[in-house]
Amino acid sequence: MAYATTNPFTEEQVKVFPSPTDAEVDAALDKGHAAFKKWKNTSFAERARVLQKAADLLRANVDEYSKLLTLEMGKLYAEAKAETELSAAIFEYYAVNAERLLAPEVLPLASVKEGRAKIVFEAQGILLAIEPWNFPFYQVARIIAPQLSAGNVVILKHASNVPQCAAAMEKLMHDAGLLEGGFQNLYPTRDQLAKIIADIRVRGVALTGSEGAGAKVASEAGLALKKCTMELGGSDALIVLNDADVEKAAKWAVFGRHWNGGQVCVNAKRMIVEDGVYDKFVDLYRKGIAALRMGDPMDPATTLPPLSSRGAVEGLKQQVADAKAQGATVEEIPLEMPNKGCFFRPVILTDLEESNPARRTEFFGPVTMLFRAKDADHAIEIANDSPYGLGGSIFTKDEERGAELARRIDTGMVYINHPTMVKADLPFGGVKRSGFGRELLGLGLKEFVNAKLIDIVDIDAPF
Repeated sequence: MAYATTNPFTEEQVKVFPSPTDAEVDAALDKGHAAFKKWKNTSFAERARVLQKAADLLRANVDEYSKLLTLEMGKLYAEAKAETELSAAIFEYYAVNAERLLAPEVLPLASVKEGRAKIVFEAQGILLAIEPWNFPFYQVARIIAPQLSAGNVVILKHASNVPQCAAAMEKLMHDAGLLEGGFQNLYPTRDQLAKIIADIRVRGVALTGSEGAGAKVASEAGLALKKCTMELGGSDALIVLNDADVEKAAKWAVFGRHWNGGQVCVNAKRMIVEDGVYDKFVDLYRKGIAALRMGDPMDPATTLPPLSSRGAVEGLKQQVADAKAQGATVEEIPLEMPNKGCFFRPVILTDLEESNPARRTEFFGPVTMLFRAKDADHAIEIANDSPYGLGGSIFTKDEERGAELARRIDTGMVYINHPTMVKADLPFGGVKRSGFGRELLGLGLKEFVNAKLIDIVDIDAPF
């Protein structure tokens, strides 16, 4: 795999990065293991100091970092700044909360003779983080912030089209005062990646990416008996019930589907609208998309950026063509499109019959699947008719009913009256083919620690 920066707006290749030699990979593993032996014994206060410094540096240099995001993956500059701030907030969250979240848990035993038992949470070693291009800083922050605060160390294999963002994160942690080897960025080949996973000093693997990549890496981790977490694809349902504020629901739907160019695992990809408000919603939704503006992602007037690459554009075109060939109705919204760049006009798909494979496909870009539901029960049925189970949302004025309906949706996250959010103080993760494990908060913090039982028992206690 070639690691290179190619500007999605100009399609010009900016810089190419070589993969390491096998000797350099070995050296990185040696360095990481040596760092772990020191870092696991540092105080929470010292770890917090480093994480807080990383947050401060991101905020102090927000323009510099954000421009790099826009350069490498075409993200709107305003959204790039929001991602940089979100990453800072994640570092800060663990600087403040990690010690409390990892405090030993005293177990209430039935008898004092059973002992005085507690669970302590201990770091384990090197973790491998395999991260995607759509949020080059946030995805890295949400794994390294909790794991560094727990005392683990991390080796990063980032997406091949964001190598400068990967290097910037390594430099950030160095500048924040992290010890050498505590966080390393590599540009490994596939064979080298397999070697890293198999190394006995690597104690876990965290991947965010496609189903295919997840299946491959999870199988390699399984063969090596390594714990892994998988944050994979999604096809979130956005349900609009008859009693919803349809105008606001439509606005949120336009945003929920098209932020980050529609290249988010938790984009609202399937609009499921109850019959009584379907026509009104569709009219408002179509008008909302038509008001989007394609253009230079650095221009504040641009609201729909290019896709991340020419390959992404061609892949999405093929998916839409396949959906149409199987009977779907394709409506392209005729936005004015620049004559350069990796742009894709928004598409609405309707008439997606049960037999159409597109119905259960993830479209990673501005393609909307639209469904008419007879009632709320039918809407839930359509929402669950998916191999994915990441996020989702329900729009209704009856918030308690919405929360009850949310219990029936088979996903890791459901929001009432809002598209799926990503925040520093909310957990993230899904079920089914969307993967397993959680990131952020205490759930993410404890994914790769050893929950060790220590029980002090009376020597004369019965067995």
